[in-house]
Amino acid sequence: MLDRVSKALLTVAIVAGFGVVSLPGQSQQGQAGQPAQGAQKNWKDRAEYDLYNAIAKESDPSKRVALLNTWKEKYPTSDYALQRQDIYCQTYAAMNQPAKVIEAGKEALQIDPKDLTVLFLMAQNVLGLTKPTPDDLDAGEKAANGLLSNLDSFFDASKKPATTSDADWTKAKNQTETLAHTALGWIALQKKDNETAEKEFTKSLQLTPNNAQVSYWLGTAIVQQKKPEKQPAALFHFARAASLDQAQGGFPAAARQQINTYFVNAFNRYHGQDPQELQKVQELAKTTAFPPDGFTIQDVNTANAEKEEKARKENPSLALWNTLKQALTAADGEQYFTNNMKGAEVPGGAGGVQSFKGKLISSKPALRPKELVLSVGDGTTPDATLVLDAPLPGKADPGVMIEFSGVPSAFTKEPYNVTFDVEKKKISGWPGKEAPPVRHHTAAKKTKE
Repeated sequence: MLDRVSKALLTVAIVAGFGVVSLPGQSQQGQAGQPAQGAQKNWKDRAEYDLYNAIAKESDPSKRVALLNTWKEKYPTSDYALQRQDIYCQTYAAMNQPAKVIEAGKEALQIDPKDLTVLFLMAQNVLGLTKPTPDDLDAGEKAANGLLSNLDSFFDASKKPATTSDADWTKAKNQTETLAHTALGWIALQKKDNETAEKEFTKSLQLTPNNAQVSYWLGTAIVQQKKPEKQPAALFHFARAASLDQAQGGFPAAARQQINTYFVNAFNRYHGQDPQELQKVQELAKTTAFPPDGFTIQDVNTANAEKEEKARKENPSLALWNTLKQALTAADGEQYFTNNMKGAEVPGGAGGVQSFKGKLISSKPALRPKELVLSVGDGTTPDATLVLDAPLPGKADPGVMIEFSGVPSAFTKEPYNVTFDVEKKKISGWPGKEAPPVRHHTAAKKTKE
């Protein structure tokens, strides 16, 4: 993230012309954020001027800081104290020491609260703090708000250098505004003010759509609000963060893969495994920074409820059977059986269902059985045992579809099976028939005439 912001800073610095120490007699024009000049600034003596020149020529940041410290110690009231603090900020930024940028920046803003160089560097470097203190966050927030409240003044057309094109001037303003909203969003995220973070990251992406880091942070801010209706948007932003390559404002390949893995796992937890729907979201996220109006991803609970409702309408008997199985295999299944099923006619018209249907697995005895074992749930696994009050006629082969209703007398959870006492007359679909009665033939007696 900071690498991309540093590039933006470079653009802003070149276009706006900030960060240049003004020597006596030099023009102040084109220095955005510099206060109006009153009395002519002067070096205290030649030694101070030589010290500044040594700082300007020093390429080693550590040595430059040492020279800055000497300048500050020997000339604490220099006319160029503000420019000195600017150089401190720029040098600490080059050394990747964001906490020191913040501290040096706070001192600079006491001299000039509208120093564009310092405001930009503070807003940039607060994003690099790994363990920001409340004071750090407060300083970063003030800097970002300072950029926004003075944005039009900083980039007024009258301040545009003659060598800068209108397009570059507008680009610099956009990058500055983007950074300010990004910083405010990140600060809000650290404070767990997720609604504000969402608002600021949204503004940042509206200004600069291709920013995978901001998309990822936006998804995080939305997820942490724990509002079910917002979860599809959060998933979209994670998909977006994983979709952009480095040339598009995205992460390196390894980081992209990690984010994509996170997105896929989160999607599957929320929606259930659905490769086609997953791919649709990924492809859409490549084309736009925000989900379109009406975008949604169905959560797994809603999807399951709709599937159950559809199954209930298509096969109410099976749906009721599955509902009873869920109740009986739950922790309080014994209590449910005793209070709601044992001794009562089932299904008995519950949910408009008059009977259950199951495939015959086996019968005892095979001929004229008084006990049937059926598979009601999936047509393969035995899950219902019917104990009849009278034998059925003949026999039937396994696989025959039997309808029944009866009175549950017992059940087991593992393996799952419900035993019903069933009247013979409440069985339908049984194909066996009684064998015809045996007829005994006697030889006809011939009568003599």
